[in-house]
Amino acid sequence: MTSRTKLSAQDLRAAITTFAGLLRSHKDVINRLNVFPVPDGDTGTNMALTVESVVDAFAPLADDASMDEVCTAIAHGSLMGARGNSGVILSQLLRGLVEKFKSVAVITPSLLAESLSHADVLARQAVVRPVEGTILSVARAAAQGANAATTSLSKVVRGARDRAREALAHTPEQLPVLKQAGVVDSGGTGLLLFFDALCHVVSNDALPVPPSVDSLDVHDVAVTNSTSIANGSPRYEVMYLLAAEDDRMRAFRDVWSGLGDSIVIVGGDGLYNCHIHTDEIGPAIEAALDAGRPREIRVTDLAEQVLEERWVRDAATAEIEADGPPPATAVVAVVAGDGVGRIFRSLGVRVLVSGGQSMNPSTADLVEAVRATGSDQVVVLPNNSNIVPVANQVDALVDAAVSVVPTMSIVGGFAALLAYDPNADGATNVRAMTDAAEHVRAGEVTRAVRNAATDAGEVHEGDWIGVDADSVRSIAESIEAASIALLDSMITEDHELLTIIEGEGSSATVTRQITEFVGETHPAVGVEVHHGGQPFYPYFFGLE
Repeated sequence: MTSRTKLSAQDLRAAITTFAGLLRSHKDVINRLNVFPVPDGDTGTNMALTVESVVDAFAPLADDASMDEVCTAIAHGSLMGARGNSGVILSQLLRGLVEKFKSVAVITPSLLAESLSHADVLARQAVVRPVEGTILSVARAAAQGANAATTSLSKVVRGARDRAREALAHTPEQLPVLKQAGVVDSGGTGLLLFFDALCHVVSNDALPVPPSVDSLDVHDVAVTNSTSIANGSPRYEVMYLLAAEDDRMRAFRDVWSGLGDSIVIVGGDGLYNCHIHTDEIGPAIEAALDAGRPREIRVTDLAEQVLEERWVRDAATAEIEADGPPPATAVVAVVAGDGVGRIFRSLGVRVLVSGGQSMNPSTADLVEAVRATGSDQVVVLPNNSNIVPVANQVDALVDAAVSVVPTMSIVGGFAALLAYDPNADGATNVRAMTDAAEHVRAGEVTRAVRNAATDAGEVHEGDWIGVDADSVRSIAESIEAASIALLDSMITEDHELLTIIEGEGSSATVTRQITEFVGETHPAVGVEVHHGGQPFYPYFFGLE
């Protein structure tokens, strides 16, 4: 195979498709390298999903699609599909790269080099506070390497790849946390694969083979989910698409600059993908309302990143249990944990969506799930307060009549389903299910990931805490002590039934201690135990 002298639209499409394949095969390795600044989901998976959205945008195109069509798919697909800090920056790099390609039939060596520099500039403009030793450093080095060798296309892509590789190797010298962990930057590692893909398409260079994840020696470092937040880093990741006039974005950026860090705002022509780490969720969203119209809002609790990592890694949203014809009213429920899913399916849920406290599905995910039910009337159970606002957007985006029962917990959703009648209309179901959910008092037990002052006293990282809808109710050194103290504060003479949903970290011994406590102190309260398998929360409790 001879080296190409120019890139056609089909070559560019092949390079992006090859890049997507490389990210898929390397994502676990890239994820393992992620140590800075706060693990933002899985860097490798986020980048892979971002480029997969581009590949999906290619699907409707003809094999001989024009350069403009291919570039539009790259720009729009990456903007709409960007996930996490790394995905949003990658989106801007791709958008900047193809911006000048749209008006040409083929890409020359000088245009490719010029466009890599343009992408570098736009990516840095999108990041409010750029940090060296990251994907940005690798992107800049690649642009410099390309512009130093413009005599042939092969030299351009190999110059970009080689300089990117050198810059990646240098990232531990720029970021102490990388050096301490003994790794290179994860986002830069992912970006290097793009230049590997270009070299393969242009010059038939061999594609890199991912090393075994087990072969990576990543040292323990001080920057972890809990310590980062305890030391003052923002706790929440807020992302959304923002439809706004371009001249209003400067004021929006200024507002966000005072609300957090890891700020990346990409897009243009009235549509932007916005990302921030912040402790101010409300103001971060209100800023969008002042500028335009936000949609697909995602709020992630970075302190519970273990859940987020699993959700992003699986990249699975809807699980359809569609035996037989669709019911008059179908239910879509957001759940975490295989056991919880089985319980909800047994109670009639037609479509499950993976999600929870730190795993907020997008509006698009819920829209897809509603459409998958096949019913004209659909009830959505969000089962978390973060997801209720997203669920409320669905009705306007689908043909079916969608109602939301604003369940704030898994046990609330469980109670709502006990009142569900698949043969009744949507309005009847909403009334009955809402009433059932409102009669449940929910609690949960989890492990503290940072120090905090609460109404129940001082919480220290590693403590087990019992939480109800209002606040922390118990603090203890063991799961059983935290659970028993929580229930002691929750159960009243009016309660008749306690539902216990066991998650990861629960045990038969602890469950027996809990049930014995309830039997001895509140003999009139019946107890039901279910295995939910939810991560991070050994126990969910529901009192009726």
